[in-house]
Amino acid sequence: MARILVVDDENNIRTMMRLALQYVGHTVETASDGPEGLDKFGDGSGCDLVLLDQRMPGMEGLEVLREMRQRDPKARIIMVTAFGTIDLAVDAIKAGATDFLRKPFTAEVLRGAVQSALQEAQPSVSPTGVTFGFTTINGYRIEYQVDSGEHADGGFRQEFTVCDPGGQCQTCVVVLPAYIIELVKAHTDREQMPGGDRFWQALCEEALANYLWQNAEFPAGGQLRVEELTTGLRRFMDTVLAA
Repeated sequence: MARILVVDDENNIRTMMRLALQYVGHTVETASDGPEGLDKFGDGSGCDLVLLDQRMPGMEGLEVLREMRQRDPKARIIMVTAFGTIDLAVDAIKAGATDFLRKPFTAEVLRGAVQSALQEAQPSVSPTGVTFGFTTINGYRIEYQVDSGEHADGGFRQEFTVCDPGGQCQTCVVVLPAYIIELVKAHTDREQMPGGDRFWQALCEEALANYLWQNAEFPAGGQLRVEELTTGLRRFMDTVLAA
């Protein structure tokens, strides 16, 4: 069983997480703010995993996350928030978060996310931005399937394997219809995208991560059809093209 540090300014949340994790045998220590969390974290050697709230008075979670990762580059840290967006999740992943968990969540989802974080490798950044293949969103892990993308009827489709917090995995297909492809070209003022198909694959991955962030469940029927070019997807493309 793991040694876990919970950092959250809400006493009821700290208590719930502590009891839920102690129930399955983990050793749990708690802290009520960032400075106390850093003090208990130390050099990271006595901690297997940190559950870290983002919105806390004085010192926000991202700042604490960066300091913890500086002290221990191998630290496993799950960011927890009720106020975040997928953009914040990306920032947390870039800073080294192992997972990004959205409040409210059940004890089962919490325990599943903890188990997944303890087992998984550290996140990485791809040439086209963050890849979610080495991290999780709400405890859901996205695994990129190589050579599974294809153009069809003017659109693009990409397969991923998605595993839930309990370890159940299924194939999920993300579909970019032809009109979405044309909207992307119009937004970027380009006919050819950098990286070729890898750009479209990354866009599909971003859409799937957004869905899991909002819904914390598999797409219905194992397929996610992108129906609109959301603000989040536009920001993603702008970031990729500016890199």
